[in-house]
Amino acid sequence: MIWRILIAAVVVLFLVMWVRAVIDVFRRPDLSGAAKAGWTIGMLVVPFIGLLVYTMLRPADSQIARHRRA
Repeated sequence: MIWRILIAAVVVLFLVMWVRAVIDVFRRPDLSGAAKAGWTIGMLVVPFIGLLVYTMLRPADSQIARHRRA
């Protein structure tokens, strides 16, 4: 019983993080259209690995703002 609840919680957490990452990809002004499409397809084809790689490689908000000003 507890394992079902734990697995459901992990699945819901993953889905929330995945949706948030896809929305973040489309809101980033520093990515081109092809880069946005690439990240989205990558996260669709291999969701766990794609989300993990995007989360690790995504620059901080301050770096994105600095890039936008330059």
